[in-house]
Amino acid sequence: MMERMFGRPIVTQEEMHTRIRELGRQITADYADKDLILVGILKGAYAFYADLARAIRLPLRVDFLIAASYGGKGKSSGKVKMMTDLTEDIAGCDVLLVEDIVDSGLTVQYLTKQLSKRKPKSIKVCALLSKPERRKVNVTVHYVGYSIPNKYVVGYGLDYQQKYRNLPYLAVLDIVDDEGQGF
Repeated sequence: MMERMFGRPIVTQEEMHTRIRELGRQITADYADKDLILVGILKGAYAFYADLARAIRLPLRVDFLIAASYGGKGKSSGKVKMMTDLTEDIAGCDVLLVEDIVDSGLTVQYLTKQLSKRKPKSIKVCALLSKPERRKVNVTVHYVGYSIPNKYVVGYGLDYQQKYRNLPYLAVLDIVDDEGQGF
């Protein structure tokens, strides 16, 4: 039996919208006169991706891929798998990968390597959340909404066992397993 408790939101919906507008202004300035393709990493980034795309005031193309590195208990398996691929040709384009959270860095590292083989002009990363203390590999996150401590966060697209993605804010999910171990 798993016990789930929500604390107060760590980032409210209003705070996120304000920060996403700021990110949109910065990305708009940085990518003016460039051929930008926004690539959303599904499923977790869907809410952030949609709001960010609307905050960027440029003609841009959108695409998505699904990548997974989490096992059934909410912990990373350490292996990244690309479940679906892009539909757009990214050769010669400026690609901005949009992630919900950069934790270990393994997914971003894997996707950046795979997409670099397609000869884009550039690849950068934008993440709503970053957990720098959890990095297993060195990756650069060019645009960060919030750096957060090592807590399991749900809401605004982030899930635990495919649930809680629909929360309009971010909250820490405290989970205790049958042995009394938290994660």
